[in-house]
Amino acid sequence: MAAETLAALPKVAGKLTAHAPLAPLVWFKAGGAAEWLFEPRDVADLQGFLRDLPRAVPVMALGLGSNLIVRDGGVPGVVVRLGKAFAGVRAVDALTLDCGGGASGILVSSTARDAGIAGLEFLRSIPGTVGGFVRMNGGAYGGEVKDILVDCDVVIRDGTLKTLPVADLGYTYRHSQLPEGAIVVAARFRGRAGAPEAIQAEMDRISASREASQPLRSKTGGSTFKNPPGGKAWELVDRAGCRGLALGGAQVSEKHTNFLINTGEATSGEIEALGEEVRRRVKANSGVELEWEIQRVGIPATAPQERVQTQ
Repeated sequence: MAAETLAALPKVAGKLTAHAPLAPLVWFKAGGAAEWLFEPRDVADLQGFLRDLPRAVPVMALGLGSNLIVRDGGVPGVVVRLGKAFAGVRAVDALTLDCGGGASGILVSSTARDAGIAGLEFLRSIPGTVGGFVRMNGGAYGGEVKDILVDCDVVIRDGTLKTLPVADLGYTYRHSQLPEGAIVVAARFRGRAGAPEAIQAEMDRISASREASQPLRSKTGGSTFKNPPGGKAWELVDRAGCRGLALGGAQVSEKHTNFLINTGEATSGEIEALGEEVRRRVKANSGVELEWEIQRVGIPATAPQERVQTQ
């Protein structure tokens, strides 16, 4: 598709933008543009658009862009970004929250606290949206989405709205079996009764722990690699001598070695190539093949030529 084909696209009530830069929308602040960026007005708008969009056009959802490398050549097809209309959170009973797919983990955990619902505090530490951490079975500090999810509403690629119970999502570590192209527009989470003061104390503990151990004030993408069975990715990276390893403007964080950071004007190609070099060194050092946790999407540009250097 190209900008001049706008008239051939489904009519929308929301906002449809051609050649939309994605770097400002992702935490790494790097990468190319979306061929089209669609910000639907509501669920019906999203349903109609996907129903009428030619099946050959790829579709992907974008949340807060915290766990994502957008390659420098951009993303073909349509990137769907859920805005304020999808960001609401409300208690539906004493233990359950109904959350929009665009709501942040911070808002969900804070609403749970105010409602006296414990068990959702770990969402405070996930820098993404409900849609993202439902798809990825996001987790931290002893909790995972699979432990609290009741069900979720998804719009699948043909525009159909479905409610899927947690048992249908096939959750494993940082993975679900949500259909390709399905967009999570809402989810229900259930916790347990708790005192707001105790819930806030746990949220404060999690926040302080993250601040002390993670490079939160850098341009980063969160945890880069999945923890292998029985191990910690950061320890394997450290043992392989990768702390401070750099390629162009990309660097392995000195503070937490399972984080890659953009020190200035890194390209997504540099960030991804650095991650692959880390994987290679870890495999050579320990025999463990680390799996990416960060999603990498779009079309690569020319591979970076700079030498990887130890800082």
